[in-house]
Amino acid sequence: MSVDPVTLSVVKGRLEQISDEMDAALFRAAFSPVIAEARDASHGIYEAVTGDTLIQGKEGLPIFVGVMSFAVKAAISKAGDSARDGDLWIFNDPYVGGTHLSDFKIVRPYFRDGELFCWLASVGHWHDVGGGVPGNYNPSATDCFQEGFVLPPVKLMDEGALREDVVSILTANSRLPGSSYGDLMGQLNSLDLGARRLNDLLDEYGTETVRAVFVELRERSARQMRSLVGELPDGTYSAEDFLDNDGIEDRPLRVALDLVVEGDALTFDFSRSAEACAGPVNISKTTTVAATYVALKHVFRDVPATGGVLDPIAFVIPEGKLLSATAPRPVGGYTETILRLIDVVFAAFAQADPEIAPANGYGTINAVSINGRRPGETRPWMFFSFFGGGLGAHSDGDGLTHGNGSISMATIPPAEILEAALPVMFTEWAIRPDSAGPGKHRGGLGAVYEIELLADRATGFVFGERGRFPPRGIAGGGPGAMDVITYTQDDGARAPAMTSKAVGIRLKAGQRIRIESPGGGGFGPPWERDAEKVAEDVRQGFVSAENAERLYGVVAAGDGSVNDSATARRRKEMAAAA
Repeated sequence: MSVDPVTLSVVKGRLEQISDEMDAALFRAAFSPVIAEARDASHGIYEAVTGDTLIQGKEGLPIFVGVMSFAVKAAISKAGDSARDGDLWIFNDPYVGGTHLSDFKIVRPYFRDGELFCWLASVGHWHDVGGGVPGNYNPSATDCFQEGFVLPPVKLMDEGALREDVVSILTANSRLPGSSYGDLMGQLNSLDLGARRLNDLLDEYGTETVRAVFVELRERSARQMRSLVGELPDGTYSAEDFLDNDGIEDRPLRVALDLVVEGDALTFDFSRSAEACAGPVNISKTTTVAATYVALKHVFRDVPATGGVLDPIAFVIPEGKLLSATAPRPVGGYTETILRLIDVVFAAFAQADPEIAPANGYGTINAVSINGRRPGETRPWMFFSFFGGGLGAHSDGDGLTHGNGSISMATIPPAEILEAALPVMFTEWAIRPDSAGPGKHRGGLGAVYEIELLADRATGFVFGERGRFPPRGIAGGGPGAMDVITYTQDDGARAPAMTSKAVGIRLKAGQRIRIESPGGGGFGPPWERDAEKVAEDVRQGFVSAENAERLYGVVAAGDGSVNDSATARRRKEMAAAA
């Protein structure tokens, strides 16, 4: 059945609205600030037989766009031919559904006139799922059991009847059972809303029309991807970058890509990447594919986010690698590895065409967990948040200052919300000067966050990256500043032995954890940047006068006024030296 362009556009918009409304419903209902405020969740609609992505919500995390298809495929495999209307499956197993144990996926078959029409799915980052560290970002984990409890795909609802035994298992394995229960109910209600909205759509347009829209959207994505890939010059483009360490062994870990462009097809070969490691920065093969999908969507922004994006793509991911972990390898810090993976994908594409890919972003979520117990209470209080930094510059302009990573649209929970609920206070939250990578277009600036403990005692954990390998620029642009993590003790400030990761920091009232996040890499030679833009950065305090001259060749006073003749001489010297 063919679909006319107007109907295609209208139904596509309605489907996207359904996914977005499911997102919004969960954000309003969730108990955990990680979902309610930071929006670490996502919803989508998936193909009935294959589980491939059909429509994804725009407000959730981009990394879930790719991952959730694998989650639906896992549920299809578990259900076999037994799926019935009103059934739901739930799990957090990262080796089949991707990401890490904090992310609970719930998958629901949607039936129309007794026939399986599609699948709906929800994922949300629960505040705590057991393990050795509250909040589950455990830098010292050596297996997944130290990160939380593992739930394989199990039936949560049987033809509309909620299995209370499964709910009891979920809440019993959390330090914050009320939060887990509230998030679970929020996800169930969001899926129920999605089913009602699909009923309305099918009542209006009919089953065959909507099914035809599904087919056309996928085919268009595949055609558009092949067309865009076909515009790239054939060849092999190689890039590599490194993680600081795995939190257990203090040695760098390579993430490497050989990108092969051949006609209208791409091959992503990750064979040169490091072997699987002892610590929690491994990722599963499904997560690797999903992260590559996210990178592709950043490079080819106009292609609709359906399973058709991957039709012209092949992957080479050997077993036993950092990027193909299997149980029980720890994967809790998956965010750090996929950010580095996306960086090398961008770097490889930039070699093929520097106009289409950005420079490296700040490349770490800098997860911070602080927990303790109030007098007379048995349940702990728990602060958990992740933080932003500078994004990479690109051919059209400067990188975003204090943004979130390429895998995310999550926001930091407001300081007021965290301070009102927990015994902590932000003593600093500011832009980090001189952190942006220099270039014709400079990177975005990182940020400074300092968190002070108000309670008598607590324990802190930090999970970051980019403490030893800065975000790189492209096309002649310079690197951004590296991550700096410190914390205070009785004898003064200290830095983690693992540079960007620390576990079991004993804090007393008045002591602080401080994050200085990286800036993004620059694009193009810095001496080609408009001198007035550099002067404005000096006036704003983003770039010091010293670095304006050293990095950009702009001789500027503190008020931002430019010495034109001195600037011309200095820039001529820089260009000649290059």
